[in-house]
Amino acid sequence: MFYWFMKTIVAGPLLRTLFRPRLEGLENIPASGPVILASNHLSFIDSVILPLVIKRRIYFLAASTYFEGKGLGKWAVARFLKATGMIPIDRSGGKASEASLRAGMSVLTKGHVLGIYPEGGRSRDGKAHRGRTGVARMALESGAPVVPVAMIDTEKVMSAGGGGVKIQRIGISFGPALDFSEFSDQKQDHAILRVMTDRIMDSIVAMSGQEYVDEYGKSTAKKELD
Repeated sequence: MFYWFMKTIVAGPLLRTLFRPRLEGLENIPASGPVILASNHLSFIDSVILPLVIKRRIYFLAASTYFEGKGLGKWAVARFLKATGMIPIDRSGGKASEASLRAGMSVLTKGHVLGIYPEGGRSRDGKAHRGRTGVARMALESGAPVVPVAMIDTEKVMSAGGGGVKIQRIGISFGPALDFSEFSDQKQDHAILRVMTDRIMDSIVAMSGQEYVDEYGKSTAKKELD
């Protein structure tokens, strides 16, 4: 209830008016069934804006650090994020990575939309970086199609380095769904997972126009989900 109230009555109309998102490819999101929205990540606001522009409810895997901290402000942010479908995950690698995968799979097995950032976190330099293979593992395990998403100019609204919020028009593009069913019997083949992940990142970069760097970003240098 809170999610739809915020989306349709409060935050949705306000943010769409302020940032006037240019949308392309919304028709590429399946109307039903499990689907993974794999997006680049330039700003904290990505996770706020993206759910407002699609009809279906989206569940995000979000860094647990967003839910931590003391004080009324931190408490309010954590409550808001959980109420809007954010699932806190530990990105420290190892067993924490497996827990993240299980959390994502629980969303997909229920036929929902899962939002994930293959790079693992916000880009600190505005470039697109090497993706983690967790998104590929979930795609194969669930059979869900992967829709690549490009967030454009959101770093100008709220940069990773802080500085407050600026009113800036943004763009969001949704590419054609990627079907990896050809690899369905190769779930444990790391080379296949890497090929799939690179294909997802290639699609994102083609839409976002970002420079691609074939290495993990500074905020994503922890152990890969593999």
